[in-house]
Amino acid sequence: MSKELEIFIGYLKKKGLKLTVQRKIMLDVFLKTERHLSVEGLYNIAKKKDKSIGQATVFRTLKVLQDAGIAKEVDIGDGKKRYERQYGREHHDHLICVKCGVFIEAVDPRIEKLQDELCRKHGFKPQRHKMEIFGVCKKCR
Repeated sequence: MSKELEIFIGYLKKKGLKLTVQRKIMLDVFLKTERHLSVEGLYNIAKKKDKSIGQATVFRTLKVLQDAGIAKEVDIGDGKKRYERQYGREHHDHLICVKCGVFIEAVDPRIEKLQDELCRKHGFKPQRHKMEIFGVCKKCR
């Protein structure tokens, strides 16, 4: 059993919810997808696995995955929320192409250090942060 499945089952039990076939399929689909997918994208993949899965199931399951710390919502300002894996992944920022919508995950320790210094300078205790840079990717230029 994967650690994510253990976490998911534990969270469901804590909330008095059951691990249904549809929820298990949603977890599997989400974990196997490396892209940042929208609700519609996840729904389209899950529907191929089990025709009984509806969009409401996808919405509710994504909420549970977020609350359990497995998924994270990514909003790039286009009105369409996307989701990515959170559990077991190191913090990263996003470079987002405004033409094709590609997400590039970026990690730079220098940026993290500067953010820490900025917080110390202002006596600020950070809890979380995100950085998203919007521009045009190499392919679209």
